Amino acid sequence: MTTHPQIGNLLQKAAKAGNCPLLILAPMQDVTDLPFMRVMERYGGPDLYYTEYFRVHGDSKPEKWIVRSIRECPGGKPVIAQVIGQDIPALVRTAQALEREPVVGIDLNLGCPAPIVCRKKAGGGLLRHVAEMEKIVAALRGAVAGPFTVKTRIGFDGPGEFDALLDVFTRYPIDALTVHGRTVREMYRTAVHYDRIAEAVRRMDAPVFANGNVLSVRLARETITRTGAAGLMIGRGAIRNPWIFTQIRQAWAGEAVYRPTLRDLRGYIEALFEATNHEGFKETLHVAKMKKYLNFIGQGVDAEEAFLREIRCAERASQFFAVCDRFLDRDGTVPDEPPAGALFCPRSEALASSG
Repeated sequence: MTTHPQIGNLLQKAAKAGNCPLLILAPMQDVTDLPFMRVMERYGGPDLYYTEYFRVHGDSKPEKWIVRSIRECPGGKPVIAQVIGQDIPALVRTAQALEREPVVGIDLNLGCPAPIVCRKKAGGGLLRHVAEMEKIVAALRGAVAGPFTVKTRIGFDGPGEFDALLDVFTRYPIDALTVHGRTVREMYRTAVHYDRIAEAVRRMDAPVFANGNVLSVRLARETITRTGAAGLMIGRGAIRNPWIFTQIRQAWAGEAVYRPTLRDLRGYIEALFEATNHEGFKETLHVAKMKKYLNFIGQGVDAEEAFLREIRCAERASQFFAVCDRFLDRDGTVPDEPPAGALFCPRSEALASSG
C-alpha cells in the first residue's frame, strides 16, 4: 500500500474529543465519481473521500473509473476504497489489488439497502447473516495490510440487531467504523437512531463516524452531541449543499457560517453540469443525470416545489437552465435544510444507495 502521509493525522484527529469532527464524503453509488469529487473540492471538500463501491464477484476486476477517482483524487486529499460483495476469495483479491493503489485504506460496505444488492447477500443484506458477515470481516482484516474500515447500518429489520453486529466488530482490530443510524428496512425514511451510534462509540476502540441525515450545521451539531462520534460522513447533504463541509468547519471555529445565495446555487448547478459533461454523453442522458442531483438540490427552493416539477420536465440543457434561471437568478438565500416533512430521497434511493 502507498500510505498517504495524512492518514495518521486523520485517525489521531478522529480520536480526539473537542476537535471539529473528521469530515468525510460518503461513498454514494453513481454519485461519488471523480467529477463529483472535483466539484466538492471547489467548495472546500471533506477531509477524507470514500469511493463509490467496487462491485466484487468471482471474476470481477476493479472498475477503471473508480480507480481513476483514487489516482486523481482532488486536492491531494486521502481516499479510502470501498468494496461490496460476499465472495471471500474475490473480496480478498480485490482488496489486495486496491492496496497497490494510492489509497489510505479499504472499506467494507455493509450498509447499501438497495433490494437488488441485498438479495445477493451483499451490502446491507449481509446484516441478516451475521455468521457469514463475520467470516468476511475476519478474512479482510487478515488480508488487508493497512487500515481496514467498515461501513454498516444498525441492522436489517430492527435496531435491536445492532448489539450482535457490534459483538463482531469489536472482535477484530478494524481501524474505523462508520454507522448509518438506520436499519436496511428504514432506508432513508425515518429518524436516525442516535442512541445506537452512541453505543458504538462506547464499545469500539476504533473511531466511530456517524452517517445519516447530516444536512446542515444544526444537524451536524446534534449528531455529534447525541453520539460522541469522532467524524461525520455526509452524503445526500453534500449533494444538496456542497458548502456544508466549509460551514461545519466555520461553526466549530466560532466563525460566521457562510450562507449561500440562490445565485450561488445556480453556479453550483452549472459547475456540476460542466464537470459531469463527459465526452460522448448524449444531451438527454446528461440532463437526466442532472435531474437526479436536482431531486436533492432543489428541495426547498420554493414553497410550492414548482422548481422541481419544472426541472423534471426538462429534456434539453437549454430547457434545464431556463428553469434554473427563472427560479435561481434572484435575491434570496438557500434554506439551511429541506422543508419540514420533506421526503429527502424521493426518487433517488438507487442514486445514493450507500450514503
